Amino acid sequence: MSRPAEKLLEHLKRVKQTGPSRWMAQCPAHADRTASLSIREKDDGAILVHCFASCTVHEVVAAAGLELSDLFPERPAGHRQAPARNRVSAADALRAVGMEALVVCAAASAMATGEPLSSVDRERLLVAAERVQHALSEANLWPR
Repeated sequence: MSRPAEKLLEHLKRVKQTGPSRWMAQCPAHADRTASLSIREKDDGAILVHCFASCTVHEVVAAAGLELSDLFPERPAGHRQAPARNRVSAADALRAVGMEALVVCAAASAMATGEPLSSVDRERLLVAAERVQHALSEANLWPR
């Protein structure tokens, strides 16, 4: 068992190992009569926690008297962590761009029939165009 797992498990009650690098315990963040907290140690030493009663990881860690950083192994001295990037699934990205494309299509249809766009509609069209351009730029399909 790694140091982060030991550190967390020693603050929990009714800990039971359910498999290699996996445990169940009572959640310290709510009045738990059964073991509703799942703990898993990943290959890199990071600890994942999930409360089946919907307590957040922040609530669980705070109730155990720990910090979020306690769920991760210590980095070697001088180690520089790469900047975090929010990754979006391809399906979510397509869904978002598709919704913006519908806004553009609605505006184009109105303009094609001679219907003037309200200031609110023009503003929303500009937002849609910016979002599509940003998505293309993030995918390296548009010059930055």
